[in-house]
Amino acid sequence: MRATVMYGARDVRIENVPDPSIVEPTDAILRVVRACVCGSDLWPYNSMEPSDTGRSMGHEAIGIVEDVGSEVHSVKPGDLVVMPFAISDGTCEFCHEGLNTACVHVGFFGNNGTNGAQAEALRIPYADGTLCKLPVDEDAALLPSLLTLSDVMGTGHHAAVVAKVAPGKRAAVVGDGAVGLCGVLAAKRLGAEQIIILGRHADRIALARDFGATDVVSERGAEAIERVKELTGGYGVHSVLECVGLDQAVETAIEIARPGGAIGRVGVPQHQAIPAAEPSFYKNVTVGGGPAPVRAYIADLLPDILEGRIDPGRVFDQTVGLDDVAAGYRAMNERESIKVMVTP
Repeated sequence: MRATVMYGARDVRIENVPDPSIVEPTDAILRVVRACVCGSDLWPYNSMEPSDTGRSMGHEAIGIVEDVGSEVHSVKPGDLVVMPFAISDGTCEFCHEGLNTACVHVGFFGNNGTNGAQAEALRIPYADGTLCKLPVDEDAALLPSLLTLSDVMGTGHHAAVVAKVAPGKRAAVVGDGAVGLCGVLAAKRLGAEQIIILGRHADRIALARDFGATDVVSERGAEAIERVKELTGGYGVHSVLECVGLDQAVETAIEIARPGGAIGRVGVPQHQAIPAAEPSFYKNVTVGGGPAPVRAYIADLLPDILEGRIDPGRVFDQTVGLDDVAAGYRAMNERESIKVMVTP
């Protein structure tokens, strides 16, 4: 079969690799129907050291179950499923608490030797806990929105939940990538009265407004902080969704949070320490977040997609076949595309 392998910065190749097979009785084999490129894939795309063996890429997918191990009972061959980016068994105490990304058997697709989803097929460990069956067929028009349940919609929702977004409150979203845009959608869905998007790309800002953003701040650094405070009576917002992961984004998030506010961090951190420790301390700002337990959020978000209340699939503005995945990476890296969908 064919799969995407990254050999170093800007070196993305489509190669023939062995077909996946059942290794453990809890495994399933997934034929990929839709996959995509994630903003977090751009970190290695820009910084990965050259590798002789390469790295299998992709952690978001919808697919058809092709085969299952003897201990898999929740899905069967022929089922259309969504594959969250993290592997979880669904039975440990952390899974029961809704924190599947802390599962005792956790793994992340496309990381540390685990096969990636930008491929024709892949093996799914702990299929019962990881996969979620979808009540549509593989030709459904809803597939783009359903695909966001594998990561970006669930991650935006996680940022909103951790930031304690609530009806009548003010929220700000730092970052106008796919996760930030889904964060706007999540904040609107949870009832925020004011939603400020911090971003500067016209196409993304237009979509953010469609998703529910009430205000736009295109400045950065101190100017952005000042502008947000102007829009919020001088105090800042109750909830900040940090969807970038860089030092400046985290510092901005802390500075624009009002005293007693909360920050939901879902941008993959590109630093070793959280900046602005002193202002967060003296303002009693809660800082939380991490890898989103998207598997736990599917039950809550899926009905809204099926019934048309939210349409997060609009973050996909380009579609490529597997042979053109490298072009998809380039388009996202150069900000020519918000998020690229892959049809193997």
